[in-house]
Amino acid sequence: MNRRPLVPAAALAGALALAGCSGSGSSDTSKAELSVSGTYMPQPVSADMAAGFLTITNKGGTKDELTKVSSTAAGQVTMHSTMGGEMREQSSFAIPAHGRLVFRSGGNHLMFEQLRQRPKQGQTVTLKLTFAKSGPVTVEMPVKSATYHPTTGN
Repeated sequence: MNRRPLVPAAALAGALALAGCSGSGSSDTSKAELSVSGTYMPQPVSADMAAGFLTITNKGGTKDELTKVSSTAAGQVTMHSTMGGEMREQSSFAIPAHGRLVFRSGGNHLMFEQLRQRPKQGQTVTLKLTFAKSGPVTVEMPVKSATYHPTTGN
């Protein structure tokens, strides 16, 4: 039995693993990498309130947290969770490393309160998403029909 070739291979693998742990900052997976998709607002039935839905994906190796949502279209935008048919306002939502935060009908959602004017189908609403660790992100949210249900499930 000749075990000598295994020692250099194991040493090389160990050296490569340690090199990956260096503090050089060459790997972007150590921070949150956020992207937003699937944004939409069903055309509001009410003149002063609307709901909004979207998905935030984190491809990075660090969790982040959505701490605030604002829009010039509304006096305030609040974040809500729905469990067991009960809606509760939330001050923040976690976005796990290598995970997603989904706002969808019947689940987590945004509430646009004190609408400045009633958004109509075909228009867009601008949102500013504020995160605990990452910088703010501004996104456009298209207004869809009141009965719109996306094929993506949110």
